[in-house]
Amino acid sequence: MTKPKRLCTICARGGSKGVKNKNIRPLRGKPLLAYSIQQAKESGLFDEIALSSDSQEILEIGQQWGASRLIERPHELATDEAGKLPAIQHCVETVESILGTRFSVIVDLAVTSPLRLVQDIHEAVLLLESQQVSNVLSGSISHCSPYFNLVEVNEERVVHLSKSTNPPIVRRQDAPVSYELNGSVYVWSREGLMNQNSLFLPTTKIFVMPYERSIDIDTEIDFTLIELLLQKEIKFN
Repeated sequence: MTKPKRLCTICARGGSKGVKNKNIRPLRGKPLLAYSIQQAKESGLFDEIALSSDSQEILEIGQQWGASRLIERPHELATDEAGKLPAIQHCVETVESILGTRFSVIVDLAVTSPLRLVQDIHEAVLLLESQQVSNVLSGSISHCSPYFNLVEVNEERVVHLSKSTNPPIVRRQDAPVSYELNGSVYVWSREGLMNQNSLFLPTTKIFVMPYERSIDIDTEIDFTLIELLLQKEIKFN
């Protein structure tokens, strides 16, 4: 059986509103993006590890930590309004053009999820390849349920549950399980990534990670929490 050609993409824009320069901010002695690059290398899964950024500083730091391909992201794909999916697609197309080849499996690792394990990457890729699905999204069981305590406010400013049932659910334990996507490890078949413009496809699967490995750095509090967890050398097995 032919080994799949796998590409790892790591997307890191310059600047950040929530946490200043978070992608290259030092965390326990190394820049944040180094964690994802090192995990990708340690996994042994990838033919190439591509770092996509609009920042030359980020690209240079990524090269120092082992990214094999540095992809300059166009400005229009690096604005606050730009989605991540087009940036990943651009990265894949660019690497394939440089190498004159095509990858069958693409894995995107979020820079802001340093607590993932290499094992998580392996298991998410195995889920996609063993079940031959279009994509796999990582997530954790949500703390709030749309059937029980997640609410919205409608146009009349009335508060209501996001999803209602008849009869209503009165115990959280009785609510259907819901998940929060954590962005940590997203895996696609090439066709699922390049021919679609949505995360949610007919064969999409979810790879469930525990909450303690799903913390995503979006605020200063998140950064401080992860720093504290790493300082205490907590094991997340």
